Amino acid sequence: MKGSIVILLGLLSSVVFWECKSLVSGANNLNAFTVQQDRELGDQVAAEIASKPAEYPILPESGNEKIYSYVRGLTSSIINGGKVKYRDQFNWEAKIIKDDKTLNAFCTPGGKIYVYTGLIKFLDSEDQLMGVLGHEIAHADCRHSTEQLTKQYGIAFLGDALLGNKTAIKQVAEAVVGGLAGLSFSRANETEADGKSVEYLCGTSVNAAGAAGFFKKMEGEKQPPTFLSTHPNPANRISNIESKAKNMNCSGSQTNTGTYAKMKALL
Repeated sequence: MKGSIVILLGLLSSVVFWECKSLVSGANNLNAFTVQQDRELGDQVAAEIASKPAEYPILPESGNEKIYSYVRGLTSSIINGGKVKYRDQFNWEAKIIKDDKTLNAFCTPGGKIYVYTGLIKFLDSEDQLMGVLGHEIAHADCRHSTEQLTKQYGIAFLGDALLGNKTAIKQVAEAVVGGLAGLSFSRANETEADGKSVEYLCGTSVNAAGAAGFFKKMEGEKQPPTFLSTHPNPANRISNIESKAKNMNCSGSQTNTGTYAKMKALL
């Protein structure tokens, strides 16, 4: 028994590490999941979502090829821009959820991206959508979801996962799907994702502070989405995003409003 404990502790020490930022920055980046487990968890979450069409009505790809091509083109340009760390390790895929009342998007561990039709219709320009997509991609690329799950499941999950128990992955996937409205990220995680969104778009022809446009629109809403209630103040986020774009000397200014209007009219 003592020898088994030593072996398990050795395994744990080999997979517990930090992502994206150091603890000095104020972000708690302790993550006990491996990159492979992120990918497996993302695949399992996608399967769980597909099994709940009433709750997550995925827009059929047949008959909606143009809007899918557009959204996937935007996500692909971000992922392949040279600044996404796990570009090749994650199974990146974008899907659209047909729900006009929900102003949201999310990205699972391992790179499964979901955007609601409500958000696409709510936004005014391509840079705004790209800013939001960049933010969500950053959550996956910085592995924020599994960082938060590490806090929640800790050693109990690791004991099963490291011994190859696929049921553990499924149980966590079910928990993730149940809380997709969503999995609570820390304020440091949100600030980091905002900054990464700027970094992903900086150097392109698109306005790198596009995510700020999303928060400006949200400020005007009488009842902003509940997921914003635990996030940093929108006004501060707008200022931080725009300041980062300025400090990085991002020169892109395109918003592609005309193209965006034509695309969202397809929904």
